[in-house]
Amino acid sequence: MTQATRILDGGMGGELQRRGAPFRQPEWSALALMEAPHTVRETHAAFIAAGAEVITTNSYALVPYHIGEERCHRQGRELADLAGRLAREAVRDSGKAVLVAGSLPPPCGSYRPDLFQPEDAAEVWGELIAGLAPYADVWLAETQSALQEAEGARAALGDDPRPFWISFTLKDRLIEGEAVLRSGETVADAAVKAEALGAEALLFNCSQPEVMESAVRTAKQTRPGLAVGVYANAFPPQEEDAIANEGLSPFRKEVDPPAYLDWARRWVAAGASIVGGCCGIGPDHIAMLAKGLRSD
Repeated sequence: MTQATRILDGGMGGELQRRGAPFRQPEWSALALMEAPHTVRETHAAFIAAGAEVITTNSYALVPYHIGEERCHRQGRELADLAGRLAREAVRDSGKAVLVAGSLPPPCGSYRPDLFQPEDAAEVWGELIAGLAPYADVWLAETQSALQEAEGARAALGDDPRPFWISFTLKDRLIEGEAVLRSGETVADAAVKAEALGAEALLFNCSQPEVMESAVRTAKQTRPGLAVGVYANAFPPQEEDAIANEGLSPFRKEVDPPAYLDWARRWVAAGASIVGGCCGIGPDHIAMLAKGLRSD
């Protein structure tokens, strides 16, 4: 691993659940934020201690399909502020130079580009951005299923000068040997779009480890100068019409820390310079990444 490679944190929701924090669907990771915010700060601290150099705010579930339209409208900005503050406090308490990434999730439904409504999305993102703005070092539009979603997130940020990262979620199986976005759009087109939107990094997240190497290679071949990253999940493959709050998915036992490190080495060899984890990837995984990749 080169000195420029960054280690991200892992999945907040799965780790909160593992730690016994308040957790259920449809609220997902937002429930701990509302009922036991100290567990969110403790989880951030665990990822930092494991070696994460970037932590992501626990704002992913602060959208209508997780906390409801009324609560989102009434408390969305306040909860986003709390999510940002908890992340910043964890960094401060660690004494380490860790960046805070402000999470801008898909506001109309994870894995479902067909549900995206630009006007509704802009309103939700606007509240999140307002709440997170005092704390974010970088903006992370994550789990984007389509190019249109990424365009909307960039537009919602207006002229904010902070670095902008885009992370797309991919179909859980290769199509004719190639990774593709859940919308069916190509990774090559995603790389072109990321550069056009001024993104400093293009990442791929919340998808199977098996599809990530193809995505990294295509992105680097298409736009060699663009930083590329991966944070895969440990979910079983999801159905095409899946919605993130339909139930609590199990995690794949075979995606343990040693296996995840093996995958990460392949992503780095393919050109990834940012590596972390998504759902089901905990501090033990991140610790193994930080130790294993830095010793390569």
